[in-house]
Amino acid sequence: MHLITFLELRRPGPLFRAAVIAAQGVFFNAYFLAYLLSPRTCHAFIGFLEEEAVKTYTHALAEIDEGRLWKDEPAPQIAVQYWGLSKDATMRDLILAVRADEACHAHVNHTFSKMASNQTNPFAAGASQLP
Repeated sequence: MHLITFLELRRPGPLFRAAVIAAQGVFFNAYFLAYLLSPRTCHAFIGFLEEEAVKTYTHALAEIDEGRLWKDEPAPQIAVQYWGLSKDATMRDLILAVRADEACHAHVNHTFSKMASNQTNPFAAGASQLP
């Protein structure tokens, strides 16, 4: 959903969209093969990617607050609907929501990276609460 939201902002042409689809296809297949070999390593890798995303969105918030990026720009409608943002939500509100998602994803993936394959999923419905 993050990708769809940010593509909505840019509205890229067919060449860029094709490049995104091709990159996703390559990554998906490489990740699939890597996951067959070492799921824990793959979860750790994704956890670190998500941590970097949190840092990137934190920097974006600083840029917004300094007035250098998306000054008072409204959030795309697709983001308002997906994240349940207020109708007058700004890009700052969107970035806060996306950053929270990324932080949650990092937590989940790092948790999975430390688990044995026979352990129960602590995030399954009714299994636990996030801190």
